[in-house]
Amino acid sequence: MNEEPEQVPAVTVKEPLDLIRLSLDERIYVKMRNERELKGRLHAYDQHLNMVLGEAEETVTTIEIDEETYEEVYKTTKRNIPMLFVRGDGVILVSPPIRAGV
Repeated sequence: MNEEPEQVPAVTVKEPLDLIRLSLDERIYVKMRNERELKGRLHAYDQHLNMVLGEAEETVTTIEIDEETYEEVYKTTKRNIPMLFVRGDGVILVSPPIRAGV
């Protein structure tokens, strides 16, 4: 009984946007300018990294200075957005979903 391992289709990433293409209809993480982070399902994108995210969760972190102690105080605000258009010029980082076994 000489069984061959099941062939897994090769996932090829030749260009940076290929990684985004493989993340369509998956939940992704997007780091934006001005301490803004987004998590949501990627519905569409273009070559400028304009994106449409569904079921998005936005996290905004603000830094305030305590007037008495002069320490930095980090405050985070979260909100859920059913459908969101993200303009690509504010994108710093896009992280695809973690895939087991890849």
